[in-house]
Amino acid sequence: MSRVWEVPVDDATRVRDARTAAREACLRAGLAAPRTAVAELVATELATNLLKHAGGGRMVVNLVARPADGAGTSVQLVSLDNGPGIADVPAALRDGYTTADVSLGAGLGSCGRRANSFHLYSVPDCGTVAVARIDPEPAGRGTARDDMPAGGITVALARAERSGDAWGWARSDGLLTLLLADGLGPGPHAADAAGVAVAELRRGAGLPPVDILRRLHTALRPTRGAAVAVAQVDAERAELSYAGIGDVRARLRTGDTWTSLESHPGIVGAHIPAHVSLRRVPWRRDSLLVVHSDGLPGRWVPPEDPHLLGHDPSVVAATILRDAGSPARPVRDDTSVAVLAPDRRTSTHDSHL
Repeated sequence: MSRVWEVPVDDATRVRDARTAAREACLRAGLAAPRTAVAELVATELATNLLKHAGGGRMVVNLVARPADGAGTSVQLVSLDNGPGIADVPAALRDGYTTADVSLGAGLGSCGRRANSFHLYSVPDCGTVAVARIDPEPAGRGTARDDMPAGGITVALARAERSGDAWGWARSDGLLTLLLADGLGPGPHAADAAGVAVAELRRGAGLPPVDILRRLHTALRPTRGAAVAVAQVDAERAELSYAGIGDVRARLRTGDTWTSLESHPGIVGAHIPAHVSLRRVPWRRDSLLVVHSDGLPGRWVPPEDPHLLGHDPSVVAATILRDAGSPARPVRDDTSVAVLAPDRRTSTHDSHL
């Protein structure tokens, strides 16, 4: 899932580019024509809104794990901007509402109805983040949305086609395991290493984090290696376990306090320490874990807005990525941000006004 499509939306021709990116991603994911058409519609509407209402922004398209068990592939469409925000969110989410001359007339409400998952976060004078997920199967009418327990976003350095970073998650009995891998260096070889790590997680998700890292160490030996973080939630014990090797970083929010979780020096697949410590902490209803690669600026400021922190993890991750960089301070490497949160999210389209 290392293929990344990032489209700067700064003029009308870029709307077509966003639609093309959605189509290509659906082809990679093996989605049928009707679901591809939905992805194209959503991408067009989001890109049009960026131009008309935000003065531009960017679209990021990722391939992500499906929500049921972390296996299979869906398409995630993310629009990010630093525009004026949405003045009337309820109106904007009304099916068929639009004020854009070049819009399909579908509106954000239709995007939410057609996508399997749609989340919108907007703050006046700060901008808007929208995340839509398109699964192979249509969203069932009148049924609860099947949202992911973890969320993330990945971009490539200089808008390359493949990112050397990857994240994934898997369930095993009562355990939920999140992994983020940063392949050594940029380019396809780094992407291959990160991809091997995510694939291997699904075969060993029931193991403790340190054992997963050691298993990955063997699996990654034929590759150039990677920095890897593994976080695992035991719902029955209400406990989070974390272990990391290399330049991957994690911050845990509990209540109003952010705490850094340290990783050991090393490269999984090349050399790892004989002893890797495991950090265990309580996993509460107000907990939030952010794991990221070193492409994110080291001094990024953790979000404090309770409206954002209550959103789907994919929105939190995308907002952190957006706010950590800027055109004047672009990311300096492949970058991946993954977020894990208890099931305490607010309404799908909750926004801060």
